[in-house]
Amino acid sequence: MDIRGIDHIELFVGDARQAAFYFDRAVGFQLRGQGGPETGLADQRSLLLCQGDVRIVLTTGLTAEHPAARYVQRHGDGVAVVALEVDDAAGAYAELVRRGAAGVTPPTTHTGADAEVVTAEVGGFGDVLHRLVSRRGDPGEFLPGAVDMTPPDGGGKLLAEIDHLAVCVPPGQLDETVRYYRDVFGFAEIFAEHVEVAGQAMNSTVVQSPSGRVTLVLLEPDRSRRPGQLDAFLDQHVGAGVQHLGLRTDDIVTAVTVLAERGVRFAGTPASYYDALEGRVGPVDAPLDRLRDLGVLVDRDHGGQLLQIFTESMHVRRTLFLELIERRGARTFGSGNIKALYEAKERELAAAGATAAAPTPQEVRA
Repeated sequence: MDIRGIDHIELFVGDARQAAFYFDRAVGFQLRGQGGPETGLADQRSLLLCQGDVRIVLTTGLTAEHPAARYVQRHGDGVAVVALEVDDAAGAYAELVRRGAAGVTPPTTHTGADAEVVTAEVGGFGDVLHRLVSRRGDPGEFLPGAVDMTPPDGGGKLLAEIDHLAVCVPPGQLDETVRYYRDVFGFAEIFAEHVEVAGQAMNSTVVQSPSGRVTLVLLEPDRSRRPGQLDAFLDQHVGAGVQHLGLRTDDIVTAVTVLAERGVRFAGTPASYYDALEGRVGPVDAPLDRLRDLGVLVDRDHGGQLLQIFTESMHVRRTLFLELIERRGARTFGSGNIKALYEAKERELAAAGATAAAPTPQEVRA
């Protein structure tokens, strides 16, 4: 079984057209396809949006019994399917079920004039499924016979690919989830840490496919400490789920500038964070004044630097949000910024003669 990468992400949402308006007008995705009852997708409306190598499907259930409608009622808008590109979906399905995955949807073949797509689904984490996808023929076809495609409009590509998904699981479930992806999917543990700051704490383990193209950052709150943003996510989302979607860009300064002009709201960063930045990570090959204006964060690991920023959540439950990340050799995920942001907030409050308090969830993102 060869898991090549992420084929697409599917969000179940209350209103697919409204969600598509945000992803199109604000984040720069293009509407490339749509399907519904008229194309054989019974009781649902699905819209395909693309940018770079990122494909996002937005699906709304048209009846109360549809899985998307039930998902939204329980969790709100969120990632319901993480689709994995494989060479043989039917074979991968059989192998995963043999290894212990829950089979959800047996292999189904979708055939068009110039393409054949085979899909199957197995259980993932929480209520999130993994769709196995193998493709033959025209790469421009997404799901022959079910999604009508439209040509691209030639717009710019600020975002290149899905870098990672951050997955929040309830306390006590991290080790079990890591074992599941290691033993069933063949992922490797590439990074683990315990992060503690301001009375809050969490455990994090990163698992990655052998291809290196599918990365899950698994997060678990430490409830022996005071509640934090992971606890808030689990409460509002009602269980495990994708907390944020990391999208890689080749030029984060340009991407953030353009997206902010389009109305995307980003999490704030204390100005004093930048006073100690180069002392912490070394020289940064970007104007510090511009990074300060935009709120872009910088971290370093043994491989190099990364630049990152988080959007505010666009959902009513304040759950799922996006991360923009530019990698300059770094392979980790910016955990050094958690402590740095807290210390910067302390300095600001101390300068104002106040007692330091922990950053809000908009000031510190896991």
